[in-house]
Amino acid sequence: MKLALLLNVIDPRIGGVMIMGDRGTGKSTTIRALADLLPGIDVVAGDPYNSSPSDPDLQSSEVRQQIEEGESLDKEEKKVPMVDLPLGATEDRLCGTIDIEKALSEGVRAFEPGLLAKANRGLLYVDEVNLLDDHLVDVLLDSAASGWNTVEREGVSVRHPARFVLIGSGNPEEGELRPQLLDRFGMSVEVRTVRDPNLRVQVVDQRTAFDNDPDSFSESAQAKQDVLQGKVIAAQQKLQDVQIDNELRLGISAVCGELDVDGLRGDIVTNRAARALAAFEGRTEVLEEDVARVISSALRHRLRKDPLEQVDSGDRVIKVFCKVFERNEEVDPSDFELSVED
Repeated sequence: MKLALLLNVIDPRIGGVMIMGDRGTGKSTTIRALADLLPGIDVVAGDPYNSSPSDPDLQSSEVRQQIEEGESLDKEEKKVPMVDLPLGATEDRLCGTIDIEKALSEGVRAFEPGLLAKANRGLLYVDEVNLLDDHLVDVLLDSAASGWNTVEREGVSVRHPARFVLIGSGNPEEGELRPQLLDRFGMSVEVRTVRDPNLRVQVVDQRTAFDNDPDSFSESAQAKQDVLQGKVIAAQQKLQDVQIDNELRLGISAVCGELDVDGLRGDIVTNRAARALAAFEGRTEVLEEDVARVISSALRHRLRKDPLEQVDSGDRVIKVFCKVFERNEEVDPSDFELSVED
């Protein structure tokens, strides 16, 4: 779970993470802690869409108009936005709606940005995503696919960038996701409850220490946090230099074809995740082991399955990978696990 989140931070084009698992396994805690690892971003001061001062694809129409008119833009650095989408949110709150205050006080039609505007260039987290209303799922599908949010209502027409890393979590016992939404997540991981009593005691002790003195606990972990943040920033800078061999790319596509994966998203995500993993470990060349560690998480939720079956555990992906890459199927399962220390 942690490494899948880090890979999406290194390369947001991977497309987000779907985290399914038991209750009380720290899914939400881990996801909300992710924002603290990210370096700040430059935004146009006062812009509600977190518009980039330099990238036209990440600018609102108002900012582009200011640039065309030759106006100078003030910029400021801010923390990467982390936006929670509650299950009870309305479509107006998600997409944006008419600014009633301005309409009443000034008599003008104005747009009040929603959660998609706040999440631009950041993280959008949906807890219990499998319980989300269908009409909100439709809006998320549209924005995640296009990177833009378009609002047409009450005489207002607005289109603004909505590029975000979509992160969802849920408990499979509470229901399955629609296949259309599941396919939008770049990676899918499963979290199980720890059974080792020593690890369970360690978790309980750390939680107790945090409850007793949150500031001291945070300070004690700050050194490791800084090291990990530096590693993530270095990987972001190294990513464009990472190369993946043609034989590996052919092998990835052969696995996807053998598994009868619909579309090409599986191929693209596996390539991007393998490159991000190599960058995270400080290399400029993707190894077969990198592909082995990411391919199950990139493909397991894209397989055709029986409607009564839960998300595939990844065993089919591993078997086909071993066949295509001519590996002995009696391999160490840890070769196919995403894991990161601490």
